[in-house]
Amino acid sequence: MKILLTGATGYIGGAILDELIAQGMAVTALVRSAEAAAAVRRRGADAQIVDLFDVARVRDLLSDADGAIHTASPGDATSGALDAAVIDAVIAAFAGTGKAYVHTSGVWLWGSSAAIVDDSPLDPPAIVAWRVAQERRLLDGAVAATIVAPGIVYGEGGGIPNVIVDAPGAGSGQVSLVGDGSAHWGLVHVRDLAQLYVLALQGNPGGRLIGVSHTASVAELHRAAHPGATLIPTTVEDTRSRLGTAFADALLLDQVVGEPLRASGLGWQPNRAVLRDELSAGYRAAADVQPA
Repeated sequence: MKILLTGATGYIGGAILDELIAQGMAVTALVRSAEAAAAVRRRGADAQIVDLFDVARVRDLLSDADGAIHTASPGDATSGALDAAVIDAVIAAFAGTGKAYVHTSGVWLWGSSAAIVDDSPLDPPAIVAWRVAQERRLLDGAVAATIVAPGIVYGEGGGIPNVIVDAPGAGSGQVSLVGDGSAHWGLVHVRDLAQLYVLALQGNPGGRLIGVSHTASVAELHRAAHPGATLIPTTVEDTRSRLGTAFADALLLDQVVGEPLRASGLGWQPNRAVLRDELSAGYRAAADVQPA
């Protein structure tokens, strides 16, 4: 299969690139610079330098592919516009063809809930609310689209868990929690997540697919990262002051995710160490370990 991939130099996209290459697929990565193109070529992919807002160019590149995975995100106020442009191109190139398209979302869409599954009602916080309308275009349209919604992604020293590693007071014996520590996060290792994306591409189940391997409380994760420290609860206001209101409100969601039934049906069997164990082992040190 010839697969088009966005975000191949990013945290999630880079792991997906490795998984696609390992499975013998021909990957063309859409990148923004000559340096990024050289980087993905060293990892075994072809590369095209393109502005993802150029709908016509992205549509033409998609037309030559057998499937596509979109993970690129600027992580700022332009994220919604970028997704809209990519979806425009995907609809133009893939509608009615049966070609598989895998789009990136996130578990925050479901808001706080004690029993989240793939078809639970959505209740997104402000930081991701824009996703709903864009994803509805895919779900209601003629594209064979699967929307993967990862939990908080960890592994190899990267991602949001560094908010815990770098918590105020780290190393001092008194460490500030995110909120009061009672919230639960749905979690997934970046390499397990990459396998789910490829399974979704191959199995093409359609609809939303939650990518969460386990759930842990914020306090539990802080204890693992800072053994022996006294954990200090913080107010919502103080957490917002530290992390910004939109990001803080997402991290304060209390999300308990159920068994990944649709993902399991594709044969997904996450087997990497849970985040608590990675934090206990020294999370930053993991960044120097070469992935298997």
